[in-house]
Amino acid sequence: MIPHVSRPLRAVAVAACAMLAGCAQLSPDAGFDRLAQTSTERLGQAPAWNRTPEQGQASQDRVTRLLQADGSAGPTATRLTSADDAVQIALINNPELQAAFAELGVAEADLVQAGRLPNPGFSFARTHAGDDIKIERSLSLGLMRLLTMPATARIQQRRFEQVRLSLAARVLALAAQTRQAYYQAVAAQQGLTYQQQVADTADAAHELAAQMARLGNISKLDAAREQFFYGQAQASLQQAQRLAAQDKETLARLLGLAPDFALPAQLPALPAQLDALGDVEQQALQQRLDVQAARTELEGLQGSLGLTRATRLVNVLDLGALRTSESGKPPEIGYEISIEIPLFDWGQARVAKAEAIYLQGAHKLAGAVLDARAQARLAWRQRQDAYALARRYRDQLLPLRQRIAEENLLRYNGML
Repeated sequence: MIPHVSRPLRAVAVAACAMLAGCAQLSPDAGFDRLAQTSTERLGQAPAWNRTPEQGQASQDRVTRLLQADGSAGPTATRLTSADDAVQIALINNPELQAAFAELGVAEADLVQAGRLPNPGFSFARTHAGDDIKIERSLSLGLMRLLTMPATARIQQRRFEQVRLSLAARVLALAAQTRQAYYQAVAAQQGLTYQQQVADTADAAHELAAQMARLGNISKLDAAREQFFYGQAQASLQQAQRLAAQDKETLARLLGLAPDFALPAQLPALPAQLDALGDVEQQALQQRLDVQAARTELEGLQGSLGLTRATRLVNVLDLGALRTSESGKPPEIGYEISIEIPLFDWGQARVAKAEAIYLQGAHKLAGAVLDARAQARLAWRQRQDAYALARRYRDQLLPLRQRIAEENLLRYNGML
């Protein structure tokens, strides 16, 4: 039983508790829609979180549709035709990404828990002395936890936002890795096709040189050169086969699939020119999700530090209502307050720990900003160099290799 208070005040207290309890509710998707929206804005493609068997089956059906049937390779063969399809498959089928999405549910559960009212405590005691019976009842509530609930909820809200940003950054990173792995696998397969052609030419030249050497039509030096070229071509072919299998396995692992799908025979054509990117460093600082996550984490740590400092001396404060009944006497009604006395622990260690964690977060943010700037500059330079190198291969080296192959073929035909 609680001490007597006016009915309006009691109604207000009950309504306030109901409102506080009602605000802390789990969402159906744990905030996944916002993460998917971020992915759609950045990539034009959205991930899927397979939380139920029905959602998992829907994702598998979509993977089947994205892997187009390849009738030329058999009735059950499939072909992955574009990098965009590869990225979409990874976003809905990569098992490591699916496991990471569970962090969103954990963070939301912590957020909801921080907004829940603490459970009250009830105690009952019955004593007797002869015929006299004494009954004590008390109902208590953790007042300190109730007072710090708004601050704790804000801290958990920032942590939830930080987890969401970190997962969104992981989605973008997986998309970039998958796109790179797709192009690398196609390039390795195209290189294998070229090395197979070189090996076939070297095999024919080696066989002809061996016949001519037995007849004495070429010198031992020329025969040795042809034999060396043949051995080198076979070694290059083995290396190309290994790289093609390795790169395809890497792609399949990112997709969450077995490497039994076919790939295009060659890479898409180079663009006529690269798009202008503007100030890449400024864009990185504004758009990098890991930088935003580090900044949000630091804000949460700042709130935790303030809460720790505010509660360093008084960390436990309970308020309770009492009712005592004793034989032959009227009931006694009152209240009790329980407080922790900071006699041995003044909270310095907790404050020092919070300060160290906050300082660590500040340095992490500074490091994330520094990494973002450096990686943006390096990525821009690599993009320019890769485009220039690809154009050099397309315009100069590949035509020369084609001419050499044609001349070798003419030479071989002329020796027949």
